[in-house]
Amino acid sequence: HPSTRAKGPALPEPGRYSGSEASSNEKKKISKAVSLPTAPSNMAKRMKKSKQPPQVTKDLGRWKPTDDLLLINTVLQTNELTAVHLGVKFSCRFTLREIQERWYALLYDPVISKLACQAMRQLHPEAITAIQAKALYSKAEEQQLGKIGSTSQPTLETFQELLNKHPHVFYPSRTGKSLQLHWQLMKQYYLLDDQTVQPLPKGDQILNFSDAEDMIDDSKLKEARDDFLEQELTLADRRQKREIRQLEQELPKWQVLVDSVTGISSPDFDNQTLAVLRGRMVRYLMRSREITLGRATKDNQIDVDLSLEGPAWKISRRQGVIKLKNNGDFFIANEGRRPLYIDGRPVLSGNKWKLNSNSVVEIAGLRFVFLINQDLITLIRAEAAKMTQQ
Repeated sequence: HPSTRAKGPALPEPGRYSGSEASSNEKKKISKAVSLPTAPSNMAKRMKKSKQPPQVTKDLGRWKPTDDLLLINTVLQTNELTAVHLGVKFSCRFTLREIQERWYALLYDPVISKLACQAMRQLHPEAITAIQAKALYSKAEEQQLGKIGSTSQPTLETFQELLNKHPHVFYPSRTGKSLQLHWQLMKQYYLLDDQTVQPLPKGDQILNFSDAEDMIDDSKLKEARDDFLEQELTLADRRQKREIRQLEQELPKWQVLVDSVTGISSPDFDNQTLAVLRGRMVRYLMRSREITLGRATKDNQIDVDLSLEGPAWKISRRQGVIKLKNNGDFFIANEGRRPLYIDGRPVLSGNKWKLNSNSVVEIAGLRFVFLINQDLITLIRAEAAKMTQQ
């Protein structure tokens, strides 16, 4: 979009100079435009009258003083904003357009250049030194480094002599060590004068992992969508959620707690347990006046699932019921097809039998001991006696 800044002179192209550095006139122009901005008096008066911050300063927060100094140094080195965008790491990621707009603002906008110069003057000398060390290498610098042969094995003194011999070519912050590191980098990428880049082999020959990675077609790595598998997974997910919901709904209905019998078992009774049906593997706590016994299935939920104790294929789904009478007596009714055995005596289908404390209950080969919480039963009998007297 057209603007007053876009009408200014364009950034000089690198090809206009013998080397890659800007000419002395251009450097003076940049230094004058950046470091010594003077706002026209009529513009300053208008700003004082409006007392509103100009729109050009809305993005000042993203550009830090270190970014501005790094931008100025690298542009003076390369004379190319594209190289700055590709080779310089600012405090945050800037697009090429943002870098161009910032550079033109530093050159031609008096308000932004003045604010930027004030901020840069406040930088610590160590910060300035660190920024100068990041300056990109110009073409003239790399031309001098490229003259050192790849097989000459130069020392640190070699680069220090080169730096002393061409002080006008190298950036002021360069050191012998930094030149040595950059020369090694140029040698690694075959950029020295006596090096030639080997032509790529013909055919599908792979040079290294990066080449192989570039040849991979990402679209072929994606597996085709399996609609049948997606449908099966969706149905399985629905089934599992339905079962979980069913269990959550039945949880309040469970009147019997089941826990494992270990070597050190917890007390059989608490103030809510009326009786305990203790087996070899598990024990069932009776916490309501009536509980059902049998073999639990998906369609048949009962209070005491005897299959937790052992093989229960001979046990009926609803084998029996244990009830507590108001007088404190427990009775078991056989509702299954096979007989129950209480203390060795058979209880046939349709019959019932009184359970005493320590009675042995045998159901299809599974044996349990029935234990009664005498303290709680005594209280229940006392409450029943009071109700009878009233």
